[in-house]
Amino acid sequence: MSSWRTRLLPPLLAIAFAVILSAIALVISGADPVQAYGTMIGQLFKGSTAVDTVNLATVYYLSGLAVAIGFQMNLFNIGVEGQYRFAAVVAAIIGGALQLPPVIHTIVILLVAIVSGALYATIPAVLKVTRGVSEVISTIMLNSIVAGIIAFLINANQFGVQTGNNIGTRVIAPSGRIPGIPLGSGTLFGFVFIAIVIGGAYWFMLNRTRFGFELKASGESATAAAAGGVSAKKMTLIAMLLSGAVAGLVAMPELLGRDYSYGITATQMYGFTGIAVALLGRNHPGGIAFGALLWAFLDTSAVSLEQINVSKEIATIMQGIIVLSVVVAYEIVRRADLAAEQRRVGRALAGNGRKGASVAEGGAV
Repeated sequence: MSSWRTRLLPPLLAIAFAVILSAIALVISGADPVQAYGTMIGQLFKGSTAVDTVNLATVYYLSGLAVAIGFQMNLFNIGVEGQYRFAAVVAAIIGGALQLPPVIHTIVILLVAIVSGALYATIPAVLKVTRGVSEVISTIMLNSIVAGIIAFLINANQFGVQTGNNIGTRVIAPSGRIPGIPLGSGTLFGFVFIAIVIGGAYWFMLNRTRFGFELKASGESATAAAAGGVSAKKMTLIAMLLSGAVAGLVAMPELLGRDYSYGITATQMYGFTGIAVALLGRNHPGGIAFGALLWAFLDTSAVSLEQINVSKEIATIMQGIIVLSVVVAYEIVRRADLAAEQRRVGRALAGNGRKGASVAEGGAV
């Protein structure tokens, strides 16, 4: 029962709390909450909204997994934003320059993205291990630096190609793309299935391997892990590199499944969304998938609110409330479970004390 409460109750409470508070905000603004929520849900079944939601959720899922790997070691990798953007531009440049057979071309691009993301994460990892520099500070700074790197690389004098009013990398040949699946009026990213495999690998690593056990043990207590022969510094380095490697794949669904080129105006902020998704999913691959779908649904259906003269920012309010509520709800449930466990232990000790007293009285007689 405790496990059920700890895993399912907090996110459910958070979502319910967000719905109620958002409804209050809608009423204050003069809108009908039932109509607003009905419009958002109805939008999901119109046009390509459902497919677009799954496609966007795939990107959010990869970002959430990248953040969750760091969370397992109590590392706050805010640098997923910079890591995936750096990996995307490098992979797009190399992918656009290569001419390889199908499948091989795609694999090479993915490997370049993985290595590039890990390489960009190496900087804060080394600073953390060797100098004790907070990964929060170093990754925030690297997020800012990556904007300059992209602007330099996607330049007409470097690797940029001018297309109309936009400038981006050379278009990746069809041999390097990942074909999608036509569904109704939309096309589902083929990368969805790769993301599922990555999520399964993440679960297997954490729950079925020695490395996963050591990773979680180091995150729980570096001192206890060190007593068991696990190097906290080594695990920190590996966790950051793995987080960066997965972050390198965040932009790949769109790059290889829709855009085929990375430009100055490419979508940003996926890395920061991944933090919220990982928190909502409690670092569990299934929970992260749910959080990614919920976040994507709010993003894609929010535009429908303008049809009934309701600001689409209400969806942003809901997202913010959900994140804050999840953090609070998990803490409340955790404390409730701890108090219940303490009461059970107290009753057990009291019972043992009474049995001991009875035995002593019997021996005296």
